[in-house]
Amino acid sequence: MNVKRTFGTILTILGIIGLIYAAVGFVQNSEGAKSLIVFAVLGIIFFFTGIGLVKNTTDVAK
Repeated sequence: MNVKRTFGTILTILGIIGLIYAAVGFVQNSEGAKSLIVFAVLGIIFFFTGIGLVKNTTDVAK
């Protein structure tokens, strides 16, 4: 089991959750716009970092 690939998957899932949370908050016109922006930015960072880890990690056959 590859730790980088697992960590990349976890980061991708956390990024998706952060983006969904921010999107729901924007749609509902939530009061805390600053916190929603922070969630959106962190979600984007986590998502693309996780995708990059999963994509660039090679599988080694044993």
